[in-house]
Amino acid sequence: MAVSNLDLKQLEDKLNICFQDRSLLRTALTHASTQTSKQSKENDNERLEFLGDRVLGLSICSQVMALFPKAREGELARRYNQLVKRQMCAKIARDIDLGQFLILSAGEARSGGREKTTILANAIEALLGAVFLDQGYETSHELVAKLWQPYLQADEDGLTDAKTALQEWAQGQGYDLPTYEAVDRSGPDHKPVFVTKVSVKGVGQGKGQGASKRIAEQLAAKDLLEQQKIWDKPAK
Repeated sequence: MAVSNLDLKQLEDKLNICFQDRSLLRTALTHASTQTSKQSKENDNERLEFLGDRVLGLSICSQVMALFPKAREGELARRYNQLVKRQMCAKIARDIDLGQFLILSAGEARSGGREKTTILANAIEALLGAVFLDQGYETSHELVAKLWQPYLQADEDGLTDAKTALQEWAQGQGYDLPTYEAVDRSGPDHKPVFVTKVSVKGVGQGKGQGASKRIAEQLAAKDLLEQQKIWDKPAK
């Protein structure tokens, strides 16, 4: 499947990044299934994935150390491993609907490649590698901080995401399940901003804003968890 420059611009707007070399972005989105010979192998995203994996690792490492200044090495390692694992990377890719931009072979697309965990995880890492080459570490680090934000403050055992953590807490306390409401949607179609409210009857409300409905819901749940002192707010 070909991806047009308009598609690439839409993704750039979603990420709030303007590539100097847009071919890097195109390569980051190109799955190996599109390659027909070894000679053309360098055009897929595997090399960028290799680089992006290291960029992600350094960024997450620095963030968990800053967020948990009293944590010992073992706790930091457990948090780090949960945040960089394949399932989490795929979750981040789904949060920004990265699958719709992937360049896949016709057969891979028909077999549901746009939703496959491995393909999505590899693509988000390749994207970070492309940002690093095009914009440098600081910009790639800022992108990681933005995309992983809803998941950085989580319980250590499995790093439950905010929505799951709120649901489990509400059930454990005997409250009704959280309900989510879309409050607002602004911005152009290629760069939307969603605002979502979450309510737990008898507890309160939280509010979140993000580039997708999933991110907004996660941040709303995180807001309510922080209000109830279930999750600590990151130190300034």
